[in-house]
Amino acid sequence: MSLDLINLILSVFSLTGVVVFSISGALLAAEKKLDILGFVLVGAVTSIGGGTLRDILLGEVPVSWVRDPSSISISILASVLTYFAVHLISSRQVWILWMDAIGLIAFSILGTQAALVHGTPLIIAVVMGVMTATFGGIVRDVLCGVSLTLMRPEMYITCALLASVVYIGLRQFGVDESIAIPCAFFAGFGLRAAAMVYKLILPRFGA
Repeated sequence: MSLDLINLILSVFSLTGVVVFSISGALLAAEKKLDILGFVLVGAVTSIGGGTLRDILLGEVPVSWVRDPSSISISILASVLTYFAVHLISSRQVWILWMDAIGLIAFSILGTQAALVHGTPLIIAVVMGVMTATFGGIVRDVLCGVSLTLMRPEMYITCALLASVVYIGLRQFGVDESIAIPCAFFAGFGLRAAAMVYKLILPRFGA
């Protein structure tokens, strides 16, 4: 597959992750009745927090959204649009979880791919993928003073981990990006969706 097509696929995943994480952050800001600047702040940290931490740990500075401000611009736009449209959305908590699920898996794959490009060991690529996927949501929940989404009983980090491992596994076997990325996404998102719908949990200590 051509390099241009690979870059297009990654760009689409990046855009999707930024938009849905921004919306999830903005929806939580609505639950907390914040003003429009609060929407923008929470949406932005949700969408760029994980990638920022990943870039710093990989020595990629200035971080990606400083080098290319398109992601922060899209995040601001998505947050502002959510501010004006949020009154049309019912069951905001449900929407927050589903938007978060999409962003979680998209960013886990992007974080893993970015680490592999830097030549990190496979285990570090997995860690970077999970970190990219979860850190923005952690900051969002802390800023809004709510229980961390990743601490919910149903599987969460496991889903990001699965997407990262599936992506790495397929790439190690020479599977093309155009196949590896969708397969990894549907594996991780499918598990997260099943976890939310059927309340799937891992065995808990002391249970």
